[in-house]
Amino acid sequence: QVQLVESGGGSVQAGGSLRLSCAASGRTFSFYRMGWFRQAPGKEREFVSAISRSGGITYYADSVKGRFTISRDNDKNTMYLQMNSLKPEDTAVYYCAASSSYGGSFSYTDRAQYSYWGQGTQVTVSS
Repeated sequence: QVQLVESGGGSVQAGGSLRLSCAASGRTFSFYRMGWFRQAPGKEREFVSAISRSGGITYYADSVKGRFTISRDNDKNTMYLQMNSLKPEDTAVYYCAASSSYGGSFSYTDRAQYSYWGQGTQVTVSS
């Protein structure tokens, strides 16, 4: 089992940057596939980005591609999301998630594939 704690959220103006962190404790961090999701008021929780166990493979939603960068440091048990050129539509609660699945058919973009979730951190982008 793993426990996840997000940090780094806040309020910025459009065009600004934030770096989110997701600190993991419990089982060996490198065991988990990791992802970031976000949920805006009145909307479904949606996929933002994901990263393989080693960090060598990354995935992004089209809406954030080229602006956000996901990374992980397995020695520090931490995942990051660098968010640049932020837009008002990026406003949401951002959640990190972990999956212990070893299946070859794993879908990084499917929130149902992730068993462990953090409490979320609020990101607000003003125009």
